[in-house]
Amino acid sequence: MKNIKSKILYTLVLTVFFAAGCDGLLDINPKQSIDAEVALNTSDNVEAVLIGAYNALSDDDLFGGEILFEPDLLADNNLNNEVQWTGTFEEPEQIWRKDIQVENGQVSATWSAAYNAINLTNNVLSALDVVDEDIRDRVEGEALFIRGIIYFNLLKLYGLPYSAGNVGTNLGVPLVTTPTDEINEESEIPRETVQAGYQRVLTDLQNAESLLPPTNGVYASAPVAAAILSRVHLQMGNYDLAREAADRVISSGNYTLTTNYADAFNRTSNSTEDVFSIQVSEQDGANSMNLFYASSANGGRGDILVRPPHISLYEAGDDRLNLFYDSDTRTGKWSNQFGNIGVVRLAEMYLTRAEGNFREGAPYVGAAPMADLNEVRGRVNLPLYTLPTEFDLDDILLERKLELMFEGQLLHDLKRTQQDVGDISYDSGQITYPIPQREIDVNTSLDQNDYYEQ
Repeated sequence: MKNIKSKILYTLVLTVFFAAGCDGLLDINPKQSIDAEVALNTSDNVEAVLIGAYNALSDDDLFGGEILFEPDLLADNNLNNEVQWTGTFEEPEQIWRKDIQVENGQVSATWSAAYNAINLTNNVLSALDVVDEDIRDRVEGEALFIRGIIYFNLLKLYGLPYSAGNVGTNLGVPLVTTPTDEINEESEIPRETVQAGYQRVLTDLQNAESLLPPTNGVYASAPVAAAILSRVHLQMGNYDLAREAADRVISSGNYTLTTNYADAFNRTSNSTEDVFSIQVSEQDGANSMNLFYASSANGGRGDILVRPPHISLYEAGDDRLNLFYDSDTRTGKWSNQFGNIGVVRLAEMYLTRAEGNFREGAPYVGAAPMADLNEVRGRVNLPLYTLPTEFDLDDILLERKLELMFEGQLLHDLKRTQQDVGDISYDSGQITYPIPQREIDVNTSLDQNDYYEQ
């Protein structure tokens, strides 16, 4: 399942970045732990490692696709499938069937890729004293953002949901905050609780938002950190804080909804509503969303089919229906194999603010729920609500599902709202990843999730 071209390019890119600092680095191979006396001795070199962390974040096992589409497979209703895995790869089929084995190679690869990226950020954070003072806050903020978003997604996949309670005893993932010498050294650290993990994420992202500039090109900025914070607060049921974080993104003025829904996807440069996207080009980057969702005519394998139970959820005249193709069996969100992979869009922020305001009530933050819902519905030519009594929380959550479908949010929304996946309880270990057996084999302090010890 690996995108071999992407892996080779990542190694080459990281080597070039390290070499750019000084000629003496030409013979240094990229590795998990950077010798601080050699590679992290200048501001330019630390920035190079930070770029390496962004490259690691875009790995196909992370936000290059796998960490987005595989949770959507896991979220599929096993009693009334809205999507269907038809491919030959066993690992995603296990995930779709909710029959994940502890040796599942993709589950293991995502874990390893995540800790690789985390370790690169830890290297950056360990060398801030050599970074030029005028860019130090930005560099620190970007590293904290990358570490925070990765830990957040690890917690959602490998631990029970925050909504299940018992956050002080349920186990999350190991929290590594200093550089490690070897790829598996983090396995010497036991799993921390879900509560400790979320506190780590909050601390990283809150600090990132305070350090980052209001705009930063395609890299993390203060509104980007706020957008991910809004997701964290939603998962924790902190609706007041979620709506405030979403409002900071909206009120930044950096983003506007695209005029047409389809224009938000398949882009080689960010759209006006992209808050944060993984940059993909013909020269670099993996796009596993295209690989598995798109038809062969659009550069993909076509392994994931959309089924009629999903199509039936849309209202007549919804422009989002026009993005499906091949007799409505494929989503058109990922038709460009060299298109960017959107991580968070402005539309999500409107829906988060609407939900937070609906749950918390007046005084509203930013706008009333009806106004935010109408922003999303109006863009896809649906009738606008004219009275607050015309919708309820279920309508807001359905709008969120349809707007963000096939973008990696469904499983996490189901879990946080305590909605079961077919006949599987929202807090079941069956829809949680196992701790990779490879990690447990080298680390006796790592406990397996209870479901996989049966």
